[in-house]
Amino acid sequence: MSDTPSEADPRKPGAGDRGSADQSAGERFEGGGAASRERSAALTKKPASDADADADEPEDAVPASYSGDASSKGGADGHDPDGEDVDWGYPVAESAWWFADLQARAPAPVRPATLWATLATGVLSMLLLTDGLALNLLLVAIPAALAAYFAAQAAGRAPRRWTLVWGVGGFALLTVPALRDADWPTFLAVVAAVAAGSLALHGGRTWTGVLFGPIGLYTSVLTGPVWGWRGLRERFGGARGNLGPVLRALAVAAVLLLVFGALFAGADAAFADLLGGLIPDASVSGGPWHLVLLVLGLVGALAAAHTAAAPVQWDRVEVPPGRERGRVEWALPLIVLVVLFAAFNAVQLAVLFGGYDTVLEKTDQSYAEYARQGFWQLLLVTLLTLFVIVFALRWAPRDGARDWTLVRAVLGTLCVLTLVVVASAVRRMDMYVEAYGLTRLRISVVAVELWLGLVIVLIMAAGVWGARWLPRAVMVSAAAGVLAFGLVSPDGLVAERNVERYEATSKDGEEGKFDVDYARGLSADAVPALDKLEEPLRSCALEPIARELKKENKPWYATSWGEARARGILEDRPLSAEADWNECLRLRDEFQYR
Repeated sequence: MSDTPSEADPRKPGAGDRGSADQSAGERFEGGGAASRERSAALTKKPASDADADADEPEDAVPASYSGDASSKGGADGHDPDGEDVDWGYPVAESAWWFADLQARAPAPVRPATLWATLATGVLSMLLLTDGLALNLLLVAIPAALAAYFAAQAAGRAPRRWTLVWGVGGFALLTVPALRDADWPTFLAVVAAVAAGSLALHGGRTWTGVLFGPIGLYTSVLTGPVWGWRGLRERFGGARGNLGPVLRALAVAAVLLLVFGALFAGADAAFADLLGGLIPDASVSGGPWHLVLLVLGLVGALAAAHTAAAPVQWDRVEVPPGRERGRVEWALPLIVLVVLFAAFNAVQLAVLFGGYDTVLEKTDQSYAEYARQGFWQLLLVTLLTLFVIVFALRWAPRDGARDWTLVRAVLGTLCVLTLVVVASAVRRMDMYVEAYGLTRLRISVVAVELWLGLVIVLIMAAGVWGARWLPRAVMVSAAAGVLAFGLVSPDGLVAERNVERYEATSKDGEEGKFDVDYARGLSADAVPALDKLEEPLRSCALEPIARELKKENKPWYATSWGEARARGILEDRPLSAEADWNECLRLRDEFQYR
């Protein structure tokens, strides 16, 4: 579907003469301009018919029957001037926040299903999250998602295609803590899962929607509990007799479970072990922490439900286009930059085909110094190029088809040359890893560089086929990158690459190169790779990990698959008794001076 407007923008002088062929570069790349304003206006206008509504309504728009904008929908009495009755639903939310105009409506009253799902989230948070993050985080997220679904259903919001995409993506990201023991990919995955969940709740389509969506989720942390408390009072507070039987039934059920469960556990040791493995720890000593987790679970579920019931329509935020510049003023600096990129890339190709020895001889640098010096500068070049492209699009000339051709030619050439810079940066890091080994920082920055290269490819595609899909595509690529980064096990890759480097440098009687101290600081995900080392180096590298695993006694729901696999490997092949502290210290000093 093309972004070209069917009519010229009457607000621009001479727009009627240019026609649809003179579409601006800003509209093609940014999805802005007249087309963006028309889509924003479509959120508040009442469709003439159901067929028109289906055609014009944005995919994630709030149903019109719940709109609170009386001025745009009919008279103050709730009657449409055209003769049709208007279902106003619920009144507009009264909000003191600066984005009050973006709030579609007040949320519908809380349904009992939402309250029960919220309670389940709080209870599971209290019982499962005390021992760390693994499969338990995914189990807690399920009732929270159900609370949001029930709230959206009460508000008349049906799941859309992109709602399901973001929701499934969020749950997929939460599998990373269940699979990996390392903390840093788990942190990235949880943050990305929150962002994907926010997009599922808000349904952002534009840059403002996908970038500012999480703000609406965080503000619901304050408004969600108030909304839930009001709903609870409306359900039970008005008739106190209805609340008492429920509380009494819950209390009796808890007493029965406690008494008979304790008796059965005392009667059979196997049943006691089963209960000990299935039932989470709810001891009095951890009471304050359990209470904190309960509150966090309740607040988080209510925030998600409130956002699903009354999302902030960030797509309505209209970003004004930048002032267009003349062709010479706009193109000259970019053409100079393109020439500079071309000269640098020509040197890189000459080095690639001519060999590094000549370059190293002229620069008096070592192989590793040449690689280390280049990577960080090239990474910064890639980031700055993205900013240059963004501002160049805002200030691009928009006077006709010739301007659009100029913009596409200049920025397209810059993007192609930037991809060569990305390839050069990745090659520099590969050289550095060959000299010094792989680390967490190095694998992380390579992943970022590759993702930036993918974003540049998406920008090039947007220049050809339009940019309406670009914001979502960039966010999908980011979420997919974080998921892939966690699933491939970064710590496992680091250990595997360093073990391969040690084996390669140990051939033909040469002294192998291996950083023992760095290997000892990796997580349990590195155990399968480190297990391939020869003794006593293997035991020295695995000793801190084995000690940590022995000290921890986590339940099944707080144990990752990587941790369970490491325990199995160490049980099948215990550490060698020869690897005492003195031997490990000797090996560390020996490798340090190689």
